[in-house]
This record gives sequence, structure tokens and C-alpha cells, in this order.
Amino acid sequence: MMILLPILIPLCTALLIQVLGRIASDNVRDGAHTLMAIVNFYFVLQIVPLVLNGERPEFFIAEMLPGAPIYFQVEPLGMLFALVASGLWIPTSVYAFGYMRGHHEKNQTRFFTCFALAIGFAIGVAFSGNLITLFAFYEALTFSTFPLVTHHQDADAKRSGRIYIGILVSTSVCLLLSGVLSVWYLTGTMDFTLGGIIAGKVDDPFIVSVLLALFAFGTAKAALVPFHKWLPNAMVAPTPVSALLHAVAVVKAGVFTILKVSIYIFGFELLSSVNDWLMAIAAITILFSSCVALTLDNLKARLAYSTISQLAYIVLGAAMANPIAAMGAALHIVMHAVGKITLFFCAGAIFVGAHKKYVSQMDGLGHKMPWTMAAFTLASFSIIGLPPFGGVWSKWYLCLGALEAGQVIYLVTYMLSSLLSIGYLMPIVARAYFRKPSEHDEEHVHEAPWMCVLPLCITAVGSVLLFFFASPIRELLLPIFEGGVQ
Repeated sequence: MMILLPILIPLCTALLIQVLGRIASDNVRDGAHTLMAIVNFYFVLQIVPLVLNGERPEFFIAEMLPGAPIYFQVEPLGMLFALVASGLWIPTSVYAFGYMRGHHEKNQTRFFTCFALAIGFAIGVAFSGNLITLFAFYEALTFSTFPLVTHHQDADAKRSGRIYIGILVSTSVCLLLSGVLSVWYLTGTMDFTLGGIIAGKVDDPFIVSVLLALFAFGTAKAALVPFHKWLPNAMVAPTPVSALLHAVAVVKAGVFTILKVSIYIFGFELLSSVNDWLMAIAAITILFSSCVALTLDNLKARLAYSTISQLAYIVLGAAMANPIAAMGAALHIVMHAVGKITLFFCAGAIFVGAHKKYVSQMDGLGHKMPWTMAAFTLASFSIIGLPPFGGVWSKWYLCLGALEAGQVIYLVTYMLSSLLSIGYLMPIVARAYFRKPSEHDEEHVHEAPWMCVLPLCITAVGSVLLFFFASPIRELLLPIFEGGVQ
């Protein structure tokens, strides 16, 4: 029963917010939201010792098809994703209160209702025991975040919402669901099984390649080219939504799905026989999106294309089909989440405190917004992969995995992408610290409200702490890789 609570608490929080939004003050509503986020993280933490001890807690709901029940099972990879989603829900909640009030946003009750629903469905994805359960919560996550993308209800928001829902739903229904049902038809089961349920049951390389394509492109939340357009278009949403989409729930649900399918549906041995094209697509996505990010002046759009690139790191790590690369991909889910959420927090704080959203306007902000820009700098170092920041460990394993697979070209891809990330992140830092602010900025620019600044400082420190405390994450994941990681 314990594994139901982290899913049910956010869903109950959504209902509670609706009630409090009608009968209580904003302070009571927002306080209840934060309290429930803390309680939810507490219950997620209670499951960790069980998983570390080798247990796999389960909860059965109903059998929809023979061999395809709706049920939950907590294994190490899902445990990690649940920790990321529930843990980052807390600072994101506090940040969202400061941003929404500081920017005088309307419809805040609806916003926080959908926000809580999204976290609940993301944890449902994490705890899914088989493909059909994962698909159900994957779809629910899409629909719960649609009102967040269209929050402003203007023409741009509605257009972006159509692109968002159109790409994500069409790919999941036409491709991902086809892959799920095909696996069930071919194997008689949808359960996640270490080593892969297809291995030994499907030998035709063509069929395996088609199945891999259905999962890779059907999981459009992973934002592989050419199904990446929804992500930069979603930038019309308020910045807390961007943080939710790009660091916590939506995109991480996408790459988590691809990584989990690679390990539990295909297995490394079978995947390694058909993975060449997927590795190439992931590498193209990494370099293409990094180059696009270099050209963009809009800060959130630049960070959006950076996210596309970093997600492809994880897909490439999964596609290389060896334990070391997969370990790096799993670690990158955490490292990127903490670093990128900090960058989006900073982008929102800059918009609230300085009313600026373009890189060319960032001159001198380091002097007027020292806390925000210091956090931006630390998170940038982590995304680039410099020590002592958490991002260095995931990139280290990804590069070792490329060497293990004999794929030097993808080792070069990772290194070149890191250089490109210096090119699109460090000019922002340089402008903030080494250029003088305008006279107007001297008088009107200031730090955002403390509810915006405190969360970004906490997550920035988290980017540093992950460098020193990465071992517990590695220990959690080791059972998946059966001794393949030393």
C-alpha cells in the first residue's frame, strides 16, 4: 500500500487545492500545496530502503487484458525517477508561488491543480510495473500539462498548445501504443523483466528494429528529431511550467521510458544488434539542437534547445546498449534535472526582477541580481560537465560507455556537445559579470522575491552536492546492470 501514497497524495492535493481556492486565502492554498509536496517526498523516501535491500514492492489493480494487468512495481530506475520528481516538486512549488505572485498571474488555483496532477502522473510512470500501466500514466501526464502550456489563453499559448498536444498524443497513440500492443502480441506479456522480454522470443532483426522505432519515436516526450518541436513551443507557458516540463516531469518521463524499455523490454544483447540508427539519430539531435541554441537570443528558447540536446545524451546512452552507458544515462536524468531546473528558475527570476528575457539584455545583471546569477553560473558548470559539479559524473559514464561500445564517434559527439554548451551558456554569464548595466537597470533591476530566489539557490547548491554524493545513486542503480559497472 505504501507505493500508492506517492501517486495518490498529488492527486488528492489537486482536489484540495480546488477546494481551498474557493474557500480559503491564497496563503492557505499555497501552504497546503507545499506541505503536501513535503509529505509526498517523505513517503517516497520510505520506499528507498526496501529497494536497496533487493525488494520490489508491488500493487496490483486490475487485469485489463490477459497477461497485461494494471499494476505498480518499484525497481531501482523507477525509484530514482520518483525521487527526482517528488524531491524537485518541493522547491518548484515554492518558486511557483513567488513567480506567479510576482508576475501577477491569473488562474493560479487551476495552475497549481494541474501542477499537482502532473507530479502524481509522473510518479505513476516511475512506478509502472508493465508497459500498459506506463502508457496510461504517460498519456495522463500529457493531458494534465496541457492546461499549463496554454495557461495564458492568448493566441500564442493556444497555438503552442495545439502543437504540444498534437505531437505528443499523435505519436503516443499511433506509435507508442502500437509498440506496446505488438510486444504483448509477440510475447504474451507486457511486464518489465530484467534482460528483456523480447530476447529469445523475437529473432527477426527487422521486427526488432520496427519495435525499437515505435518506442523511440512514439515517446515524443524524449524530443528526438524530428519530433522535438513541441518542446520549444511550450516556452510560452509561465517559467515554473518550463521548469516542470524541462527538468522534472514531462521530458524526464520520455527519456525514462526509453531507458526502461531498452533495459527491460529489449535487453542490451538484443538492442546492440539493431541500435546503429538510433544512436545516429540521438547524436544528430545532440549536435543539431546545440547549434540551434547558439543562435537564439531568447533565454528560455536557448535553454529549451539545450534541453533537447541533453535529453538526447540519455537516449544515446540507452541506445549504446551496455551497462556503463546506461548507468551514465540514468545518472544524467538526475544531474540534468537539478542543473536545468536551476537555469529555468533563474530565467524566471530575471524576468520577474529585471523584466528581461533576451540574452542580449543580460549586461550587468550579476551586480544587480547576485544570487540569481551565481546560481545560474553554478548550474551552467554542471550542465557543461565541469568538476566539482554533478554533471561531470553522468558525462564521465556516458563517455566510458561509448568507449566500451567501441563508438569513438559518439565519444567525440559528447565532447563536442560539451564545448557547444560552453558556447551557449557562458556568454550569458560573461555578459552578467563583465559588462556594465544600463542607467535604467541601475535603478529598476533587483532580485526577484525571496520565494523565487531561495529555491534556485537550493537547487544550485544541489548541483554541487551531487558531485560529492553521487555514490548512493550509483549503489541504487547497480542491481540493474548485473555486475557490468565496476
